[in-house]
Amino acid sequence: MQDDASERFARQAAPARYRSAGASAGRVGQIFHREANLDVSEHHAQVAWQRGDAEFDYAAYPREHSWTFDHGINVSASAAPEYRGKAGYVDPEQAFVAALASCHMLSFLAIAARRRLVVNDYRDSAVGILEKNAQGKLALTHVDLRPQVIFDGPPPTATELTQLHEWAHQECFIANSVLTKVNVSS
Repeated sequence: MQDDASERFARQAAPARYRSAGASAGRVGQIFHREANLDVSEHHAQVAWQRGDAEFDYAAYPREHSWTFDHGINVSASAAPEYRGKAGYVDPEQAFVAALASCHMLSFLAIAARRRLVVNDYRDSAVGILEKNAQGKLALTHVDLRPQVIFDGPPPTATELTQLHEWAHQECFIANSVLTKVNVSS
């Protein structure tokens, strides 16, 4: 019975124009592609650093720098404190984890909206693990997403919620761009 319900949910997840052979993840992905009508897009960020008066050796050079995005949005960044960075600044590892969690959320919300599931609140306490990879290099080897979603009205079943998160992961542009293992548990 649950398989029948899952199949029915999958068929209903995408708009009718994408349902001809069922709503596989590939068909759900067409929602993003067709809506944006883009095969390619550019995304810009400026990174700026200055030494100032500090000595330029490994122990002394400052790790603080800035990221500037479209519309003049500035973020103060640094290495993680464990790597001689300044506490209270965003570090690249945190930004990577946030980018994966944010992209997953945006994909999830798009799919839920197409499914006519109204989401009132979405929160994630994502965690990235930095460790040596198979080549012996430090890498963010996996990221655990822990989304908590509150729906308006009856929520989807546990099986349906898992399916929504699987589709969101498959359609997340950032997840599709990295080697990091991404786990989703809700």
